Amino acid sequence: MKSRAFQQVDVFTDTAFLGNPLAVVLDGTGLSDAQMQTFAAWTQLSETTFVLPPTPEGAAGGADYRVRIFTPGAELPFAGHPTLGTAHAWLKAGNTPRQAGVLMQECGVGLVTLKQFGERWAFAAPPLKRSDISAEDLGPVLAALGLDASEVIAAQNLNNGPHWLGLLVHDVDTVLALEPDHAALKKLGTKVGVAARRQAPEATEAHGLIRRANREARAFVAPNTRIANDPTDLEVRAFAAPVGIAEDPVTGSLNASLAQWLMADGHMPANYSARQGTILGRAGQVFLSQDPQGQVWVGGDVVGCIQGGVSL
Repeated sequence: MKSRAFQQVDVFTDTAFLGNPLAVVLDGTGLSDAQMQTFAAWTQLSETTFVLPPTPEGAAGGADYRVRIFTPGAELPFAGHPTLGTAHAWLKAGNTPRQAGVLMQECGVGLVTLKQFGERWAFAAPPLKRSDISAEDLGPVLAALGLDASEVIAAQNLNNGPHWLGLLVHDVDTVLALEPDHAALKKLGTKVGVAARRQAPEATEAHGLIRRANREARAFVAPNTRIANDPTDLEVRAFAAPVGIAEDPVTGSLNASLAQWLMADGHMPANYSARQGTILGRAGQVFLSQDPQGQVWVGGDVVGCIQGGVSL
């Protein structure tokens, strides 16, 4: 064991302790897969990352560093909040990118580009594979969530490294009131992201009496879970029991794939912001934008919380 530089940062927030925390081991050289997984399980954070030198192939492609990303239960090929958080920690440690204002990260899905937009960094959403889901496959997931099919506007299988089942529902109250059966989702092996566009109450009521009855039958949504005059456009929740996380506070990979899907199908505009973590007492904010070339960028603030060393 040796002392390795370590940081813990909070991602998708400009205020510490209101986003999604990330543990970053800035020197992962010499650690086995088992050692990395054991430490990630010990931190009990949704993700822990280990920074390594690029592979020869990564270096040839311009990578500044390589990162391995672990949940408490498994390694991920890519994840959004670890991408932004690791970049912040790497820069904070005094490292300099090859190209000013641009970082190139090597990870399980290959090379991921990050760019600086003012004081905020954003990563290029990896290519998305998506497909429809059959009613037969969707039914058990909706049952685990306590949702009726009438409450779902659209559903897609989304894969940009991690696989998510994305659900767009009619209103924010439905999203906030969900109390999933996490054991059932784990048994199904399905990670689910549920989202609703924020809209005026009268627009929500336009969905009719059946929609209203479904909402009122749900558990009461406590007023303190709302943010007064919330400026964001989309409310998101992420349930990931199959990888050991009942609910993730703020999820970059999910928001990336949701944006690519919802923008392409006309459910959301080319620039919007999403709120996540509300029920968990967080105030995560993710900024999504699509450039003229069609590339979706996923940005957010990062703040440092802990800096020191860890014996590994």
